[in-house]
Amino acid sequence: MAKEIERKFLVKGDFKPEAFKATRITQGYLSSVPERTVRVRVKGDKGFITIKGIGNASGASRYEWEKEIPVEEVKELLLICEPGVIDKTRYLVKAGEYTFEVDEFYGDNEGLIVAEVELPDENAAFERPAWLGEEVTGDARYYNSMLMKNPFKTWK
Repeated sequence: MAKEIERKFLVKGDFKPEAFKATRITQGYLSSVPERTVRVRVKGDKGFITIKGIGNASGASRYEWEKEIPVEEVKELLLICEPGVIDKTRYLVKAGEYTFEVDEFYGDNEGLIVAEVELPDENAAFERPAWLGEEVTGDARYYNSMLMKNPFKTWK
């Protein structure tokens, strides 16, 4: 079983000068229940379907399965997804031995910027870039599947 271990943070500074790649991502959810989210996504010029299981107690680790599928199939599946679409640009930023994925959101989530780092285990040490803010690992409000239902612009 494939397992994803990642920690998530808010971004508090300018990370873009350090980014070595930027990719536009549009995604929707066929299922957004926490026990099994099923996502379809267009990432650049590729399509993917991803299934994620429920996270562990800390929210840092969970089952993940992903398969590349044709972009046209993703576009068809987006038509039957739950209401709400996630639109963002993902920047890749190297810091020490790890690469952070920094997502800048648009649309109903405009103004939200979140960074994730994938680690070999939950307690792995990593270099914290100056632009890395508060940790939000395990805070369900920041899951993309929740941002689709309760967008950042509606938060008080």
